[in-house]
Amino acid sequence: MLNAHDRAIVKSTVPLLESGGETLTTYFYQMMLREYPEVRPLFNQAHQASGDQPRALANGVLMYARHIDQLEQLGDLVAKIINKHVALQILPHHYPIVGTCLIRAIEEVLGSEIATPEVLQAWSNAYKQLSDILIGAEGAIYDDKAEAVGGWRGARAFKVTRRVDESAEITSFYFKPADGGPVLDYTAGQYIGLQLFIKGEEKRRNYSLSAVPDGKQYRISVKREPNGVASNYMHDHLHVGDSINLFTPSGEFTLAQSQKPLVLISGGVGITPTLAMLETALATSRPVHFIHCARNGGVHAFRDWVNDLAARHPQLKHFYCYAEDDGSSPAAHAVGLLDQRQLEQWLPEERDVDAYFLGPKGFMAAMKRQLKAAGVPEQQSRYEFFGPATALE
Repeated sequence: MLNAHDRAIVKSTVPLLESGGETLTTYFYQMMLREYPEVRPLFNQAHQASGDQPRALANGVLMYARHIDQLEQLGDLVAKIINKHVALQILPHHYPIVGTCLIRAIEEVLGSEIATPEVLQAWSNAYKQLSDILIGAEGAIYDDKAEAVGGWRGARAFKVTRRVDESAEITSFYFKPADGGPVLDYTAGQYIGLQLFIKGEEKRRNYSLSAVPDGKQYRISVKREPNGVASNYMHDHLHVGDSINLFTPSGEFTLAQSQKPLVLISGGVGITPTLAMLETALATSRPVHFIHCARNGGVHAFRDWVNDLAARHPQLKHFYCYAEDDGSSPAAHAVGLLDQRQLEQWLPEERDVDAYFLGPKGFMAAMKRQLKAAGVPEQQSRYEFFGPATALE
């Protein structure tokens, strides 16, 4: 537990973090990845290049400093961090590396006039407090997953048993354990960690589980990104019979139990976690409105599957919006970007609903605004986003 003196010093740095936090975290990542190559597999270089990772860390550091004397005010931020760490297998020995680089970045970016020995010590103590919290929580989760039916610790070997092209850009991969045993259960909306070796370099990635659990296998559905190192490797080189290491399922963006009408809104490959959510919800009696936006019909994945579900489940209403008319627009219910008027037409008349939305950043920012304007309670509007939540404001 930090003493009052350290807490006061950390809080005094909040204005500096508000104005220069991203500069600090960018410097931190550059230093750490340069000097500690052993942690490079834990970080997606595309997120480094785009600035998403430094922005996310800057937001986390700022929130921690702002609420250093009331950590409960951090809400679900800690849970998000813990789940990401578990999916990537962040372990106790990684924390001293991060701590060393973070304190060095504070010292070197802020300079000696601001980053005095007293400030550096207070932040060292604050980081120790946070790392102890995370290590303890993550250790408990690792233990629970190892002891559960079908569970394991660390990497486990799986075989690719099936590949299915779902659209011009998205392919599903099915994995079964190489040891023939059962697999750990998971909740709709969660993701799984993959350990890939590409041109001799280890890469770790998280992908949403796109089917309901069956105790036997996992399915992920991966979009080929134009410059995606991992996605292109999987599309081009991961075939039936190949081996791959997986980490246990994780994630806090899950379908909550509720009797309220469910609204699932997705853009592009953001559809993947909503598929398991949809199938889970249809096993109950709750009404479901499924809204999916795609660039065109050629890249619209899982359309036939959703159509079939709608034919068999009267409680499901489904709507498709294509950004462009490529000749397949008759399959869409609207062409163009999903706007406020169209969304309100497709939402249930009663706006006391549970809404979940995922997709590209611009799409999610629009959905966040539009759901609020449509009268959906903000606390019932849920999303998963890599980066600071303020980016969607």
